[in-house]
Amino acid sequence: MLKVACLPSHPFEKLVARKKRQGSEAVVEALLPPCSHSTRLVATLIQKLQHHLALSPSNPSRLSANNNDAAKFAQIPSWVSLKRTSSSSSEKTPPLQLGRVENLHLVSLSKQAKLKEAREFLEQMDKAGVSVSPRSYESLLEACRNLESLSVGRYIHERLRRTVKNPSGFLENCVLRMYCDCGSLVDAQMVFDEMAERNLGSWVVIMSAYAQAGFLEKSFWLFSDMIEFGIEPNSVIYTGLLKYLVNPSLVEIGRQVHSHVIRSGLSSIVAINTAICNMYVKCGWFDGAKLVFNQMDEKDSVAWTGLMVGYTQARKQRDALDLFVKMLMEGVELDQFVFSIVLKACAGLEDLNLGRQIHGYIVKLGFETDVSAGTPLVDFYVKCLNFESACRAFERISEPSDVSWSAMICGYSQIGNYEEAVKIFTSLRNNSLVLNSHIYTSIFQACFALADFNLGAQAHADAIKRSLISHLYGDSALVSMYSKCGRLDYATRAFESIPAPDTVAWTAIISGNAHHGNASEALELFGRMQDCGVRPNAVTFVAVLTACSHSGLVTEAKRYMDSMHSQYGVDPTIDHYNCMIDIYARAGLLQEAFELIKNMPFDPDKTSWKCLLGGCWTHKNLELGKIASENLLQLDPEDAAGYILLFNLYASSGKWEEAARVRKLMTERNLKKELSCSWITVKGKVHRFIVGDKHHPQTEEIYLKLEEFNHSMTMMNDENGLLTKEDVSSTFPERKEQLLVHSERLAMAFGLISTPTNTPIIIFKNLRACKDCHDFAKHLSDITGRRIVVRDACRFHHFQSGQCSCNDYWVHASMSSVSVTINGLLGVENLRFHFHLCL
Repeated sequence: MLKVACLPSHPFEKLVARKKRQGSEAVVEALLPPCSHSTRLVATLIQKLQHHLALSPSNPSRLSANNNDAAKFAQIPSWVSLKRTSSSSSEKTPPLQLGRVENLHLVSLSKQAKLKEAREFLEQMDKAGVSVSPRSYESLLEACRNLESLSVGRYIHERLRRTVKNPSGFLENCVLRMYCDCGSLVDAQMVFDEMAERNLGSWVVIMSAYAQAGFLEKSFWLFSDMIEFGIEPNSVIYTGLLKYLVNPSLVEIGRQVHSHVIRSGLSSIVAINTAICNMYVKCGWFDGAKLVFNQMDEKDSVAWTGLMVGYTQARKQRDALDLFVKMLMEGVELDQFVFSIVLKACAGLEDLNLGRQIHGYIVKLGFETDVSAGTPLVDFYVKCLNFESACRAFERISEPSDVSWSAMICGYSQIGNYEEAVKIFTSLRNNSLVLNSHIYTSIFQACFALADFNLGAQAHADAIKRSLISHLYGDSALVSMYSKCGRLDYATRAFESIPAPDTVAWTAIISGNAHHGNASEALELFGRMQDCGVRPNAVTFVAVLTACSHSGLVTEAKRYMDSMHSQYGVDPTIDHYNCMIDIYARAGLLQEAFELIKNMPFDPDKTSWKCLLGGCWTHKNLELGKIASENLLQLDPEDAAGYILLFNLYASSGKWEEAARVRKLMTERNLKKELSCSWITVKGKVHRFIVGDKHHPQTEEIYLKLEEFNHSMTMMNDENGLLTKEDVSSTFPERKEQLLVHSERLAMAFGLISTPTNTPIIIFKNLRACKDCHDFAKHLSDITGRRIVVRDACRFHHFQSGQCSCNDYWVHASMSSVSVTINGLLGVENLRFHFHLCL
């Protein structure tokens, strides 16, 4: 694991503290005219509104619109009384002052998004005969837009029609915009049709609404109607239409708009040319985009960066970098956004040297401490697996944003330092700093890597509270997290809550069921995936084949393998062939496995031979086993697992001299089997055990609990996987003592004394569970009535009432497997395989 020397004292704590410092706020004194003695309401409200409202002495009915006043609206009281003290009081109140404070109160309620109270107050104003000002209508309609409150918006509109005979075009546009933002295009169209006079803004609003909702045809019909009415489109109309043409199928429409722009004589306007260029980029016609770009007499930074972004997203990183060089040659002023695009292109090419040159240029311009340039630098170094440089770049950022923190958390996860990623996340949350959905997706990934169900569930709840679960990416990471933490029930609930699962989400739930031994459920989900029209990818088929492997479904696995290319257009890779070799080997079809290795269109890798060797050991085929071990050790002479499998094969065949030579060779090469470790989480604390462990504070209770069950168990095999001559003849009483204190047994005993009887005991192990501990867990579940879940290096075992979900097939099958893990951290394209040696 990479040692990070640049973060000895956790600089994020220093930076978190920096973010907490706040500047002082200016206090704005309100200038209010003298209040009328006859109106109690005015006098009361003026006292409450002091220091929060600014009224111009020359125009006392106009509300100040500066930001400080807007921020003070939240402190205006939500109660008000419209009762007058006397009937003659209104005669003494100047006409302009009547209703002014009431309207200010309406604006206040709308700013606070208190639409219910605003509606009630409007009814009181009606009874009191106080009119509503255009400014109040504007604020109320704006609040309805922001909150998407269609019902209140309709009420405001109806009142406006009832009380105002000839509303201004501005107010009519406010109503039109409210209906559009609330998603009611039917109401918007009715308002638009009834408008006495439509200005250019009216056409922009209605056309943009239809285009945004996906009704491009309707939007362009309106565009034609506008021209027929004699209204000449301006740059706002054209740019508003062009930005919604983002699909290759719409490029012809874009060309027609481009032609219309030329005929209208607006082709020299920079904003329109930039929009046309960006439209061609989004539609995938880069030749057209480049042509428009080169013909532009004047190019702003948006035009340059738009084309560069398009090249980068289309994986044309070289073209993006060539454009950057051209910018430098033409002396175009560079900003931080340009560097973020260039660094993304460098990361896509994995060109660390070029990225470092860009970094030097950023330092030269003084942008290194700016978050908009510093964050892309962190992201670049993380993607290039240079975490030390990422840390140094992060430390230079003066005010890190949530994206900066997200990049660091992602970086720690990439190098396997999940504890540090969780530590940063916890510090950010405790200090109430801004979080984003990418951070939570990374934390879900860290939790399933750590198998920390408690932290994962807490992060999930916190993400729900903040509405920060990323659609699809975050949802898929949740499915993987819960299934990897042993809670397939939670994983299923998370999956079923996804409105329209994509390939990654389907693959995650299929893989989860496969690793929990639910082959029938996994294959049923695969069928549902196809019924929903979601196409499987290569990773999906690894999950399907894994499900077949865990349940011995040889015929079904061969059918899926054969259909990959012909039915789904997915070309099998070495990973899929390894799955099939593993399936054949487990089922004892060793010759079929060997023939597949010889005839597959790939050179076999060490996993191919390891699968065959494991099957040879299980089914006692010494001849094929020697061939498999020779090829395996030739490919990877440092793999201890290959020696152990070969040793066991010789020992089980009675070839003790050959077995001794293998063991001697391991000793000479200093090869050792990984130490077995099991852990269980109780009340948020992880308790780890190794074989014969006596360091736990409750060691005495743990061993006493074990003694209650060990007398009824027959002890066989040694946890370290190396069989001896005495092991084979079953005359090895000294081995029985070691079996009594295997790490998973200690964890099970601790779970029995530390967890409620109505909860499952969930244990994780770094290696494959031995047969004796597998039998012990079945026995324990039977006599205690407890549900026990053990996740070893290969899969989950669910023990209940003396039975295991693997139906004992797994422990009697071969000793190696291929498993797949979904990496939901970086999205759809970043799916990777993990191969676990199971011993």
